[in-house]
Amino acid sequence: MQDNDDSRRAMSLPTPPQDRPDDEGRPISTVIRERIRASGRRFHANDNIADFIRPGELDALLEEVAGQMSGVLRSLVIDTESDHNTQDTARRVAKMYLKEVFRGRYEPQPAVTEFPNAERLGELMIVGPITVRSACSHHLCPIIGKLWIGILPNEHSALIGLSKYARLAEWVMSRPQIQEEAIIQVADLLSNKMQPDGLALVMEADHFCMGWRGVRDLDSKMINSVMRGAFLKDPNLRREFLSLLGQRKG
Repeated sequence: MQDNDDSRRAMSLPTPPQDRPDDEGRPISTVIRERIRASGRRFHANDNIADFIRPGELDALLEEVAGQMSGVLRSLVIDTESDHNTQDTARRVAKMYLKEVFRGRYEPQPAVTEFPNAERLGELMIVGPITVRSACSHHLCPIIGKLWIGILPNEHSALIGLSKYARLAEWVMSRPQIQEEAIIQVADLLSNKMQPDGLALVMEADHFCMGWRGVRDLDSKMINSVMRGAFLKDPNLRREFLSLLGQRKG
């Protein structure tokens, strides 16, 4: 009797948005968006939404974006039929966004092997410069620059391979961003993964939204930093990091 009651209750519950029987034929972006909203999560430009994309749906999303991009080109009065240079531009742009420059939104975090700090390393380590590429979320113009990372581990810290710093930074940066938030996201990711005594990041980048449009200033760069733990509390450690960074940049 209990099983029948449970079955009736289950049948009376509303079907979750991600399992609606009429999902077929609806835009895949709508289906994914409703899954995210049903979970109470957000989908800002610099958020990763890989948890809400099922196998095969990214290719369907690419086709949808390509169709929408064709409409944009038509509205810009660009001939995509007789102009051989733009006949496949809509799909190329869609592929570029989803598979390359914004892929950090749609792909899960790269696998990173962590190692115990067996030798109890406790000295300053600096990684960089790491080349980072992103896009301004205001105009979708490129942001290209360098990132330096300083780590002060403790005996309980997890260590990661040298190349993994670049992989994690690329995963975060490959989304529409503003630099001020991007560097914080990288810092949060490394802090949670490594649990060091101190973490410092410095990023210097060119913003094409300044050099390509607007004021068209090709010389201005943006430099910002994040200091946490021992780097925030110990001025000598912070000074050592910035001094070594200055020598490397010079």
